[in-house]
Amino acid sequence: MNQGSYKEALKAFADHSHEFTVEPVTNGLINQSFKITGNDTGSSFLLQQINHHVFTRPEKLQQNYMLLWKYLREEDIPFIIPEPKHFINDKTFFRDGQNNYWRVFEFISGTKTLNIADNISQAKGVANIFAGFTACFSKFDSNQLHITIPDFHNLSLRFRQFTQSLSNGLNERIRKSQQLIDDLNLRERYVNFYETIIESDEFRLRVMHHDAKISNVLFDTASEKLICPVDFDTVMPGYFFSDLGDMIRSMACSENENSNRYEELNIRKDFYDAIVSGYTEVLNGQLTFSEKKYIHLSGLLMIYMQALRFLTDYLNGDIYYRISYPEHNFDRATNQVILLKNLEEFLIHNYHFKF
Repeated sequence: MNQGSYKEALKAFADHSHEFTVEPVTNGLINQSFKITGNDTGSSFLLQQINHHVFTRPEKLQQNYMLLWKYLREEDIPFIIPEPKHFINDKTFFRDGQNNYWRVFEFISGTKTLNIADNISQAKGVANIFAGFTACFSKFDSNQLHITIPDFHNLSLRFRQFTQSLSNGLNERIRKSQQLIDDLNLRERYVNFYETIIESDEFRLRVMHHDAKISNVLFDTASEKLICPVDFDTVMPGYFFSDLGDMIRSMACSENENSNRYEELNIRKDFYDAIVSGYTEVLNGQLTFSEKKYIHLSGLLMIYMQALRFLTDYLNGDIYYRISYPEHNFDRATNQVILLKNLEEFLIHNYHFKF
């Protein structure tokens, strides 16, 4: 914690005559957050420093959030997202003397986050809430939102980066990865379909979370009831497959993306069914005919994209993802390719869906 910046941001938000207790919130991977509690009032709020190395235009994140917040309030839509708070100058965004960027949200007490879905009820609930988030903005012009991470779920770009790594990457790693390379090249049809999606009016741009995982949902500590999604920095215009595909990738799989217990990797049918039904039952009236027809492509597209990204980073010498050991990205890519093959077989067997 940078004490100077932290104190400056807190002073810009609250009367400096008050005394506060500060607790770091450690479950975030990018931004630095603190639970601030007034010693005299007992009330809390969340003070967050935005990582401007990841989000190079941090003011755009806050502008996006305020657009979403104001829309929900103006349209009187009963969907919870944390309330943004104002600094003393009546702004919701603060830049300190060291060029760090800060914002404040209400702290929703009595809640917790989970890292994995322990049961199908949780999986379905998470799917419900992310679908509900998108559904709330069905009449909102998503083009008003700033692009906070350009080409984040652009499968065509990810495939081009993969292809470039085959020419510019480390030769020894390319040789070692030949089977994975062949498996991914054989599935270029997913890239071709993505290009159909972005060119067709049958696949609509919507407000998508783009980081739809269970750890980005608050649960009531006592009742386990889902309260609201959080972490909206990647909210941008996107397509139907992004959030659903991410949830299938992260919750329907029996092992996480870092597991090298490849023989244990499989798609859990009850979880898959819960995620897809939970998502589509909320958005069903808004999905187009083509989106419904190709709904089962969601997981395939997102797993394929992640396999490309892991392998590309491995071939390029591990320049993007943080690794714990030299072959970490190779193992991650292997994990995702096996998962992709298993999902293809799963969909044929259970849904007679083959693409």
